[in-house]
Amino acid sequence: MRQRLRFLTTTFGVLLLLAGLALPATATPAGPLYPTPDPDPFYLAPPDLANLRPGDVVRVRPIDASLYANSDGWQVAFRSTNSTGKPILGMTTVFLPHGIKNPPLVSYQAIINSLGTKCNPSRALFNGELQDAPGMYLPINRGWAVSVPDHIGPTGAYGAAKLGGLITLDSVRAVQKVAELGLANSPVALAGYSGGGMASAWAAALQPTYAPELKLAGVAAGGIPADLWEMVQGLGLNPHPGFGLAFAAAMGLEREYPERLPVSAQLNPTGLWFRDWVTNECRRFLLFHGVFRNAEQLAASTSLLGSPEALSVLRENSLRYYPTIPTVPIYIWHGMYDGLTPYDAVADVAHRYCAAGANLTFVPYDIAEHMTTAAAGFGEAWNYVEARFRGEPAPTHC
Repeated sequence: MRQRLRFLTTTFGVLLLLAGLALPATATPAGPLYPTPDPDPFYLAPPDLANLRPGDVVRVRPIDASLYANSDGWQVAFRSTNSTGKPILGMTTVFLPHGIKNPPLVSYQAIINSLGTKCNPSRALFNGELQDAPGMYLPINRGWAVSVPDHIGPTGAYGAAKLGGLITLDSVRAVQKVAELGLANSPVALAGYSGGGMASAWAAALQPTYAPELKLAGVAAGGIPADLWEMVQGLGLNPHPGFGLAFAAAMGLEREYPERLPVSAQLNPTGLWFRDWVTNECRRFLLFHGVFRNAEQLAASTSLLGSPEALSVLRENSLRYYPTIPTVPIYIWHGMYDGLTPYDAVADVAHRYCAAGANLTFVPYDIAEHMTTAAAGFGEAWNYVEARFRGEPAPTHC
């Protein structure tokens, strides 16, 4: 990731400066700006959504899964819950391997560094926007069913970590209820890296209280952003090659917490224009157009950085400060010198879990680059999941 961002900085940054993009005379007024809703009525929440229970199925449809060889595809819309307890419509995409009856189920939480509905896995698995889409072949080829939820929700609340955990758990509930899939009695594991690791780890932490009836065989989570406030401090106010993603996370958190985190109210006209411009966009667009920008260029005030309420939102979405201990076996791996997602926060979580008696395997890698750690660790992570599917006792390595 760091090498790619450095390339973006040196190559594209100059182009941005030379382009001299003109700003429109007006921008949308301050306040949360939500993505354009998907026009497909399959994504439309029914009027009686609040009457359903979390994980109840709203609608199901088969889809063309020819991009993912040897599998049949389905999409499931279901009732879930946002961070403030309100009902929302969740969505997941399921791949069933050919020729295997009652396969194990992996809920794979993908890396969604995006704001638009076209960037959610239910769309991005098929339009080229999902960077870890090729990773679907690995569990499918092991003979597992794979469910890929849109874990940042219908409003594109990128950065809302707790939300990701809630949607993940409800997606598993829903998939098990769809008779056509035949997965009601299949063993279930969760997996993901980076933002997907964050959603997976949050699901593991939330499961004892939010979905105690769910039986999970194991969870594998890597590269977890475990302390959002520490990441904000590391970014600072200077231009940064990853600023586009940080700005998107601020917008996503504002969408989920509009009253507690009024980011748009802090933006100057340039910031509001930039917010409007990127509000429906995905990872590559955000990275490209965030190069050489920073908070001071786009904000009329940075006082929100010192707001106790803003800090409380960041802490509420940081696994480092969430007290509940997972009861499911969990495998966590992380780069020791990862400059994108600080290692010390994840190590703190691991030490706390171990001290509380959690069934944890914690694997640090002597690696600095964020995505290199993903490649280095996923093989063993999948082996860990497979051992849980075989019913082997989970080891504890703290």
